[in-house]
Amino acid sequence: MSNNEPDKKNEHGHGTTGHSWDGIEEWDNPMPRWWVWTFYLTIIWGIAYSIAYPAWPMVSAATSGVLGWSTRGDVAADIAAVEESNAAINEKLATAELASVPGDSELNPYAVSAGDAVFKTWCAQCHGSGAAGAKGYPNLLDDSWLWGGDLENIYLTVAHGIRNEDSDEARYSEMPAFGRDELLEEAEIDQVVNFVMSLSGEAQDASQVEAGSVVFADNCAACHMEDGSGDRDQGAPNLTDAIWLYGGDFDTLKDTVYNSRYGVMPAWNTRLTEAQVRAVSVYVHQLGGGE
Repeated sequence: MSNNEPDKKNEHGHGTTGHSWDGIEEWDNPMPRWWVWTFYLTIIWGIAYSIAYPAWPMVSAATSGVLGWSTRGDVAADIAAVEESNAAINEKLATAELASVPGDSELNPYAVSAGDAVFKTWCAQCHGSGAAGAKGYPNLLDDSWLWGGDLENIYLTVAHGIRNEDSDEARYSEMPAFGRDELLEEAEIDQVVNFVMSLSGEAQDASQVEAGSVVFADNCAACHMEDGSGDRDQGAPNLTDAIWLYGGDFDTLKDTVYNSRYGVMPAWNTRLTEAQVRAVSVYVHQLGGGE
C-alpha cells in the first residue's frame, strides 16, 4: 500500500497489519476479549501450580512445592495401607509351620495369590512369567529339581539362593572345568559327552560310548552317580531324563564339560519379608512341578 493511498479500515474500524502478499492484505483485528482473558488465566494458573506442586527440575530433584504433594507419596501411602490391612495374615503366614500352609483354608489362597504377585515382580525376569524357564534358568513346572522340589526345599532355595555371596546357607555346587583346566584330554571329553548322550537318547558317535563310560566312572560318577541319575545332596543333575538346563546337543554338552557352568540365584530372604518368601515358595510348589 503506497503512502498516497488512504488508510483502509474495515466495518469495525480496524486497519490492516501493513503486510501484503501478492496484493493480499490482512485486517488487524484484535483477539476476542474472552480469549485474551483465558490466556491470562492460564498464565496465572501455571504460576500458581508451579508454586504449589513439584514443577521445576533442579540439580538432584525437582522443586517440591509448598503443598509437598507427590505421586510417589500417594503410592507409598497406598502400599502402607495395604501392608497394614494384611499385617495379621502375613504374621500368621510367617510363623505357621510351612508344611501346614497348603492345607490351611485361609493361608493357602492368600499365599498363592501373594506368591503370584511376588513371582511376577521378582522371579519372572529369569524363570518367565509362566515359570517355564529359559536356557540357563530352570523350568519350575516339571519334576526335575536340582535340590529337591518339596515345599521345604523350594523354600530353602528361594530364601538362601544358589552360589551367591549373600547367604552362608546358599545352595552350592561347582562342576570342574574339565577342558579349560586341562583335567581331561579333548578326546576324553568327546568320549564322555557321547556316553552322557547315550544315557537319555542316542550318542553322536556310538563308537565312543564304551570309552566314555570309563571316563565317566573315573571323573563324573562321584557326583552324578554311576547310573547318571544325579545326587540332590550335591546339586548334581540327573543326566538320564533328557531335561537339560543349557541344552542336550553334542556341542552344548561339550561346552558344559569343557568350561563348566556356574549359575547364580540371589538370596531372597535379604530382599523379601519372611511372609513373601513363604508365599512365593507355596506359589511355585503348587504350579504342578512341586513334589
